[in-house]
Amino acid sequence: MSGKQGTTGLALFLSWWSFAEGGKLLVVPPDGSHWLSMRVVVEMLRKRGHDVVVVIPEATLLMGTSDYLGENVFVDLPFPKKITRVFENISQFTTMFSFACRDFLYNKELIKYLEDGKFDAVLMNPAFPCGPIIAEYLSVPSVYFMRGLPCGLDFKATQCPSPLSYVSRIFTSNSDHMTFTQLVKNLLVNAAENLLCYLLYSQYESPASEFLQREVKILELFSKASIWLLRYNFVFEYSRPVMPSMVFFGGTNCEQKKPLSKVCKLFLKTKVMWNYHNGTGWRDFKLPEGHLVTPAVRQNQHICFYDTCLELWTCQGRKRNVLHFVDPWLQK
Repeated sequence: MSGKQGTTGLALFLSWWSFAEGGKLLVVPPDGSHWLSMRVVVEMLRKRGHDVVVVIPEATLLMGTSDYLGENVFVDLPFPKKITRVFENISQFTTMFSFACRDFLYNKELIKYLEDGKFDAVLMNPAFPCGPIIAEYLSVPSVYFMRGLPCGLDFKATQCPSPLSYVSRIFTSNSDHMTFTQLVKNLLVNAAENLLCYLLYSQYESPASEFLQREVKILELFSKASIWLLRYNFVFEYSRPVMPSMVFFGGTNCEQKKPLSKVCKLFLKTKVMWNYHNGTGWRDFKLPEGHLVTPAVRQNQHICFYDTCLELWTCQGRKRNVLHFVDPWLQK
């Protein structure tokens, strides 16, 4: 980032025009992995004749027209260090994104362009809530494209029940059936989440209030979403009531498929089993001779080959570990 610390120029990155009949959509995505999953939907909308404008910072982490290859290292840290590491990372990212958001909101030329654009809706991932602020300012419907919000704010914003006795909090690795000790742990982590959300969103409330010229709370902005596009499969979540505006779908991460190498094809023919046991270490399987077991990385995985996607769900205290096959919906 050049120039003053925390100052980033903002540019219109993509502006597609189609003479086919379609809507006009403004997309305000956060940087990082959020954009990688959202980009698939944005490109599909453009191909179907919609006029799409994507606004991104001039200096970004992952946003761009080229394909990016990233490397992640997963370290099994003790529980307290996991929380400390998350707080440190969130503090750094929040500072960077909040500066970028301020530059966005106070870029008069850009805001004037958006006002004159007469958009039909704003598509965004609200993890970093610059998008909801813009949607409120332009008075247009907001469409959330997301996996979830920190601290269960998606539950709170939609008034969906999320009892601590049933829904385990992040990092706890609890199931929906908890012992007394696990319930206490769940309660303490929930209290820590409140601090985390304060660090994450308090820096946005002041510029949002100044920009909208009234006192604004971030939860209030979240609650005004018109549609919640939740990119996971409901059958693998906790059973709970949801609002009519919440739509579940999966498969977006399976869209970009490439032929496997000969080595991988040979490897798959040996009857590979992906093995992951959430929270309690690796589970050993006694397999017949000729079978291979390989550990999956400690995050959600979508493994695609031929015409099938393999999804491994392991995040935020699922009821159980799930390994299943899904037909890629984007091929239809």
